[in-house]
Amino acid sequence: MTDPQPTVLYEQVGRVAVITMHRPEFRNAQNAVMTYALDDAFTRAVTDDSVGAIVLRGEGKHFSAGHDIGTPGRDIHESFERRATTWWDHADKPGGENMFVREQELYLGMCRRWRELPKPTIAQVHGACIAGALMLAWSCDLIVASDDAFFSDPVVRMGIPGVEYFAHPYVMPPRWAKEFLYLGERWPAQRALDAGMINRVVPRDDLADAVMAMAEKIAAMPRMGLALTKKAINQAEDRMGMRDTMDSTFALHHFAHAHNALSSDDHLQGQDAKSMAAAYKKKSES
Repeated sequence: MTDPQPTVLYEQVGRVAVITMHRPEFRNAQNAVMTYALDDAFTRAVTDDSVGAIVLRGEGKHFSAGHDIGTPGRDIHESFERRATTWWDHADKPGGENMFVREQELYLGMCRRWRELPKPTIAQVHGACIAGALMLAWSCDLIVASDDAFFSDPVVRMGIPGVEYFAHPYVMPPRWAKEFLYLGERWPAQRALDAGMINRVVPRDDLADAVMAMAEKIAAMPRMGLALTKKAINQAEDRMGMRDTMDSTFALHHFAHAHNALSSDDHLQGQDAKSMAAAYKKKSES
């Protein structure tokens, strides 16, 4: 089943492209339809010479609740065109091959693809930024959050060592990353700022204006200079092991999926959006 309305909106304001995730009724949970719509929007912005910077935001109360693990538009078993990798179709494949191929393309592959966009990107985060949503934000060059934003990667509760785009020990110090994952707690924007995960925290009412002002200032810089600067810093991260770490952790991630499938109800250890939310509520009340 696919969504009856556009899952991503695109608007250009001056030299800034604003890309909006548009599944507010599902807290902008990301299915494959949305992911490919995001890629279309990013490609449109990159290939338009009148665009100098890109902003990613979410419609409604939240930036994003992460991967779609339970809405009517969940499309985990549907086929889709490959863009981020050259892997084959996953939909008719058995066992671990199905999940590995899908996530190699849709999660790890897409986020790497977006990290390498030659134009600067800013994540404009408000409300929830949970699990798969972290991958979207971390793929961006800068992250500006409102004072009501919170960040969480609770998937260790599923028996999984963090989301597929495993940037944790690169976007924050390793001991902070362990705490972030072991406890699965929601970090308020200020804690994320203290950890170095995000760039700025601003009042909720000022978020859009603050991000736009930053984007406009960046968009006025020389295009090639920005692209080369981004490439230089990305290369430095990769020389520090970021890409290899993601590959090795992706393998651990899929061992966890296989273990779950053999020892529980499914590859997510029987968890879904409701059970994860209930577990957080119970933990926070204790």
